[in-house]
Amino acid sequence: MERELSISLPHLTNEMVSGARKTKLCAYSVALEGWRRGLKLKWYTIDSGHFDNMITFGVNPPGRLFSLSSEERTHYFFRTRGDKVTNEAVEIGSDKDETKIWLSKAGVPVPEGRKFSEEATDDEIIQYASTLEYPLVIKPVNGSLGNGVITNIKNEQVLRKALNYVRSDLEYLEVIVERYVPGEEYRLYVIEDKVIGAYNRLPANIIGDGQHTIEELIHLKNLQRRKNARLFSCLIEIDLETLDFIEDAGYNLSSIPKDGERILLKEKTNVSAGGDPIDVTDDLSEEIKQIAINAVKAVPGLYHGGVDIIVDPSKPPEKGAVVIELNPTAQIGGILFPMKGKARDIPAAIIDYYFPETKGVKTDKSKIYFDLNTVLEPLQSRSAMEVEVTPAPVGKFYGKKYIVSGSVQRVSYHQWLKKEALSKDLHGFINNLPDGEIEVVVAGTSKEAVAEFKHTLSNTHKAEVKKVAEEVWKNPVKVGFEINEGFNPFSLRSVESALRKMEKELRRLEKDSRRTAKENLQIEQSTSWKYTAPIRQVGDRIKNIFRQASY
Repeated sequence: MERELSISLPHLTNEMVSGARKTKLCAYSVALEGWRRGLKLKWYTIDSGHFDNMITFGVNPPGRLFSLSSEERTHYFFRTRGDKVTNEAVEIGSDKDETKIWLSKAGVPVPEGRKFSEEATDDEIIQYASTLEYPLVIKPVNGSLGNGVITNIKNEQVLRKALNYVRSDLEYLEVIVERYVPGEEYRLYVIEDKVIGAYNRLPANIIGDGQHTIEELIHLKNLQRRKNARLFSCLIEIDLETLDFIEDAGYNLSSIPKDGERILLKEKTNVSAGGDPIDVTDDLSEEIKQIAINAVKAVPGLYHGGVDIIVDPSKPPEKGAVVIELNPTAQIGGILFPMKGKARDIPAAIIDYYFPETKGVKTDKSKIYFDLNTVLEPLQSRSAMEVEVTPAPVGKFYGKKYIVSGSVQRVSYHQWLKKEALSKDLHGFINNLPDGEIEVVVAGTSKEAVAEFKHTLSNTHKAEVKKVAEEVWKNPVKVGFEINEGFNPFSLRSVESALRKMEKELRRLEKDSRRTAKENLQIEQSTSWKYTAPIRQVGDRIKNIFRQASY
């Protein structure tokens, strides 16, 4: 099995983004970058009134709307899109046919095709399709995330089925029919005159190793995806489409493909459908990058966003590339956490664009972050419509871990240490250890304050400190100070915290149970499971014989 290598951003780790998934990850990464540079950060609900004049969609629950402020100005953001991008640009980008019109006027290459309204009949669409050359593509005018996009339609019979599915089953009545353009699909992120990052979107696939079956390779690939902060919830499903692709390749689930052989499992390239984001920022030609830049410039008021391009490698870039979509509110998780290649710092580029004066701010970005879900609690409970995040410590960050021995697991002692740490502008946490010791981590921009906290640990009557061991702490630290003291039945806060953890664990177990049931069903329906049924029956008989003999 091919070993996929990726280089992540040191200041945006899986641990930091564990509470931010999908579109929430996009918003959090941009907000975190601005906050770390000393900008004031606020999060909002849609009811706050600050976004009444800004086009937004899908913002429930909270975690997608925020503002960043310097002393001079404030900018509002919906996910990765800031308020410099106009509503007109958003409306154009949301309408695939309108996008094509603006791109064509600017001389940006687009696929040949046209839009059909709700009133158009399937027969009218099929008649127009006959004037194009098969294969074709059908897609909703206002669809997103690849929903309703059917590609590589090779004849009229398949087109009729696709139209029935998209227009009747999915109820996308307005559609676009285009000539299918073969080639590699790329997502480029552009800010004004520069491509900041680009990745190749491969459909869900596996690579043979000459040892494992296709079913086992899919399982191994999903294990790999679960380790990626962007891909962990976008696993490859063994559905009818997957089985069809495997059969088209001449295999079944129990087949063992050759070492290095790649087998495609889906048509769509979307990450949500199991696709692989592969970084290609340094590999794309300048001609392709310029097409993406021209596409952003073609739409008035866009300035920055995602550009989807298909490139036919058998042709020169000026003839073999077409822009298929613009995304004013583009997801950037695939560039931040690629399956293979180097992560690109899109959030830093966005903050550079909106707050250029912060480019020179020196901050130890890899050491400090805030917990998004904790910050959003007042918004999620609807007890507030906006919350401000505690300012980030700006400057070089120093950290120490102290192991404290003695009679030190008293709640009052921990509360006192928290108060002392915060009064000294230090951040960190306290953990109770099984042997009666405690682990205290403190970090801040004052090296002296961090070092002197060793004396604070024993300078109190609230605990009997016998020994303090220390070591340098290089891992990230959340802003604030946490006490992880375990369950205390006499503490309301501890009880509430325990209940929240139990509820979260229950939700996780329920989700795991549903996933396991689904995987078991897929296994039971698989060819390999059916083939091995006689072997399992023999095994069960042998077990029964041994049980009876033991009596």
